[in-house]
Amino acid sequence: MNDIHLEKKIYYHDTDAGGVVYYASYLKHLEEARTEYFRAIGIDIAGYAGQGIIFPVVHLEVDYKSPARYADTINIFTKVEKMGSCSIDILQEIKRGDAVLVKARTVWACVSAQMKPRRIPDDMRKTVEGEING
Repeated sequence: MNDIHLEKKIYYHDTDAGGVVYYASYLKHLEEARTEYFRAIGIDIAGYAGQGIIFPVVHLEVDYKSPARYADTINIFTKVEKMGSCSIDILQEIKRGDAVLVKARTVWACVSAQMKPRRIPDDMRKTVEGEING
């Protein structure tokens, strides 16, 4: 994975009764890391939403390899794998040190405010292609 990552501390509210991260809590961390990734490469997802261009998650695959625990520090690495005319495939890894805890693949669709598929805006496409090829 690339150098763009989000560092997070695991808090008690992230965990289950056994002190390990509850599986659904990872989804929140993955979402935050995707937002920060796009911000880091200069793309304002909220700005697009204000223009009626929305990027909902339409597919998600998650492989849980090893648990994170209360008070751990994790790093979430994000990169775009590929981009279609109306979709973006995003790969993510959550690590504690060098240990891979979670691997995820998310697909975003590009849709209008009416939830109809639309082409990814050209300026965004150019930026993301630069990251993919970069």
